[in-house]
Amino acid sequence: MTHHRVSLLNRGNARKMRKAMTDAELKLWNEVRARRLMGMAFRRQMPIAGYIVDFACPDKKLIVELDGSQHGSPEVSSSDAARTAKLETLGWTILRFWNDDVIRDIDNVCQHIVIAAGPGNAEEPAPAREELAP
Repeated sequence: MTHHRVSLLNRGNARKMRKAMTDAELKLWNEVRARRLMGMAFRRQMPIAGYIVDFACPDKKLIVELDGSQHGSPEVSSSDAARTAKLETLGWTILRFWNDDVIRDIDNVCQHIVIAAGPGNAEEPAPAREELAP
């Protein structure tokens, strides 16, 4: 993966955000840190293209954003759409979850992340048992 310059302001803001994580961010971080989620390496509050994303798995070009209620407003929603469009043009896949979903159903959130990461990450279903001939 090519590294891009990160402004000192963004780098500093990302550091501050890592120290002041929301409850939802902390809960998800505890599930994905240290390759705990299917061996995928995630980084938190990672600067990408002038933005600071909540979580990123650079190997899979996957971004996970956690949204609070403020993201339901039209202004923030349109800003999120522009941000998503720019990151997608760089080849990233963006997943968005409400904070409440993470707090109440972390297993389902993690399952969606694994599926979005693509083949090789989802647990393979057990093969169908062959019927024995009489």
